[in-house]
Amino acid sequence: MIAFDDYAAHDGLGLAALVKTGQVSAAELLEAAVARIDAVNPALNAVVRTRYDAARREAAQIDRAAPFCGVPFLVKDLLATLAGEPTGQGTALLGQRPMPQDSTLVQRWRAAGLLLLGRTNTPEFGLTPYTEPRATGPARNPWSPEHTPGGSSGGSAAAVAARMVPVASGGDGGGSIRIPASCCGLFGFKPSRGTTPTGPLLGTLWQGLAVEHVLSRSVRDSAALLDATVGADPGAPWAAPDLGGPLLTALQRPPQRLRIAFSHQPLLGRTVHADCMAAVQDVAALLQSLGHEVVEAAPPVDRPALEQAFVTVLAAETAADIAQLEQLLGRRLAGTDFEPATAALGLLGCSFRAAELALAQRTLQGASRALVPFFQTHDLLLTPTLGAPPALLGAQQPTAAEQRLMRVVTALGAGGLLRQPAVLQPLLDKTFDTIPFTALFNITGQPAMSVPLCWNAAGLPVGVQLAGRFGEDALLFRLAAQLEQTRPWFHRVPVIG
Repeated sequence: MIAFDDYAAHDGLGLAALVKTGQVSAAELLEAAVARIDAVNPALNAVVRTRYDAARREAAQIDRAAPFCGVPFLVKDLLATLAGEPTGQGTALLGQRPMPQDSTLVQRWRAAGLLLLGRTNTPEFGLTPYTEPRATGPARNPWSPEHTPGGSSGGSAAAVAARMVPVASGGDGGGSIRIPASCCGLFGFKPSRGTTPTGPLLGTLWQGLAVEHVLSRSVRDSAALLDATVGADPGAPWAAPDLGGPLLTALQRPPQRLRIAFSHQPLLGRTVHADCMAAVQDVAALLQSLGHEVVEAAPPVDRPALEQAFVTVLAAETAADIAQLEQLLGRRLAGTDFEPATAALGLLGCSFRAAELALAQRTLQGASRALVPFFQTHDLLLTPTLGAPPALLGAQQPTAAEQRLMRVVTALGAGGLLRQPAVLQPLLDKTFDTIPFTALFNITGQPAMSVPLCWNAAGLPVGVQLAGRFGEDALLFRLAAQLEQTRPWFHRVPVIG
C-alpha cells in the first residue's frame, strides 16, 4: 500500500497520475484514505458515515482514462444524493432513509473517476457558518481541535485539511465553501450561479443563493473538477454560464495586469477582526508586487435592506424544508424535533407574507444590478473571507438566553415575535459579523474564492476572498494559480494528535 507521506504529498490530479502510470492502484489509494480516516477522524468528527465496501467494489471498475481515476473523495451530507443511501442533511429525522437515485452532480463525480468513501459533517439543513449539529456532534478544526472548521461544509474542510482526501464536496449558500476553506487553510471556490447542476431532485437551491462545488488543497484540483461537472442538467432553473473553455487549461495563462479593488470594511455586518484586515493589506501588497493595479474601494451596498432580505429568503426556505420533511415523513413535526435555531427560523419563515418574500427577492436581485458599475471599473474585489479568525467551538452558537427565547417562541407558535427589531437585529448582527463578506456574492451569483495565503500569530488560517464578474470564473482561477505559485500553501499542513 502507498505510504501516507506519499499519499499526502500529492493533490487529486497527482494521485490520478500515479494510477494512470501504474505506480499505484486505485485500491491502494482507497486503502490509504481509509487508514487515514480511521486514524484521525475520531479526533475531528469530519466524516459521519462511511461506505468503504461500496467504494472498494467501485474501485475495481474504475475508468483509468477519467481525470480523477481512483482518487478518494468525500461528499458533504447535504444536497447531493447517492442512490440507495441516506442524505442526512445534518438532522436525525432522516435516519437511514435511502435516496432514490444519484444526483446529477454525483453522477459527474463518478464519471470523473472519484471514489466516494463517505459523507461529511454538516449543520442542520446547512444553516450555520459553524458545524456543530445535535445529530452528529461538532466537527473540529485540524489546526486546533478546540476551534471550529467553519460551516456549513465544515466536515469536508476538516477532512481535506487533515489529508484524509485531497478534495471533498461542499455547498455554498452564504459562504459555506469559502468559510470553512478560510478556517482550515484550503482553497475554496464558489462558481457562478448555475455552473453546476442541482437536479434531478432539487431546483433553485435557496432561490439561487446556493451552488455546489468542492474544497481542495490545490487550485488545479478545483479547476479540473469544475471542468468535469460544469453545465446545467435537464430542467435546470438556471442556464450555465459559458466559462470560455477548460479551466484547467486557463491556469496555464497568467492573468494580464488587473485592476483589483480591496476593502476590509464590512459589506454586511459591523465589525472585522484586526487579523483579517492585516491579511487583506498583506495580499493587496502581494498583488501589487505581481504587477496588478490595486486600489482601495468597495461596492455600494444597502446593508440593512440586504440583511433583512437575505434572512427573509433563508427563513422561507427553512419553513419550506420543514414542510417538505413533514410530507416525506407523513406526520407533523414539533419544534423540539429540530435544533432551537432551526425551529425558530422556520417559524419566522412562516410569519412572512407572500408579498414580503417577493419584495425580498426583488431587493436581492437589485443588488446584482447595483454592483454592475463597480465591476465595470474593477476586475476583482479583494476582502477578508470572514470577519474573524476561526472561533472556539460553541462560541457562535446561540446563547442560553437566546435558545430559551427560541424555544418559548416556537412553543407558542409566535413567529411574529421574532420579527421584532429588538429580537431579530441582534441575531442578524451576530450572523453577519461572522460572514460580512461572503453572502453578497451568493446574492449576486458572482464567482468568489477563498485563498489560503495567511495565518495569524496563533497559527490559525485566515483566508482572503476575491470575487469577480458573473461568468468570469476563469479569471479568478488564473489569479489563484498565480498566487499559489508565488506563495505556495500546499506544504502547510496541521499536526494532528
